[in-house]
Amino acid sequence: QVRLVESGGGLVQTGGSLRLSCTSSGDTFSYYPMGWFRQAPGKEREFVAAIHWRENIPRYADFVEGRFTISRENTKNTIYLQMSSLSSEDTAVYYCARARYGGPLSTSSDDYVSWGQGTQVTVST
Repeated sequence: QVRLVESGGGLVQTGGSLRLSCTSSGDTFSYYPMGWFRQAPGKEREFVAAIHWRENIPRYADFVEGRFTISRENTKNTIYLQMSSLSSEDTAVYYCARARYGGPLSTSSDDYVSWGQGTQVTVST
């Protein structure tokens, strides 16, 4: 069973940066796309970014607008989400997840399994 643990969240001022990490305990990490989602209070969980396991080809939500970068280190079973130019709208719990299948990167949470517990990101004004 894959276990994902996120870290790196915290409180940051508007315009600041954070880097989130997600480490997997499973040995199948390298073979599946990985994604980041977020959920703000009172809102649905939404797609943030995903990355393919081998080609390192990312996909981003429109609202990212070049502010976030997803990356992965398969040798460390870890993915990252570097976030910059943060605003209060980015305040949410951020989750990483492993894709259910390989292939094209999906933006639907239904296509992801093995979710982490989440890490809180709070952007103060």
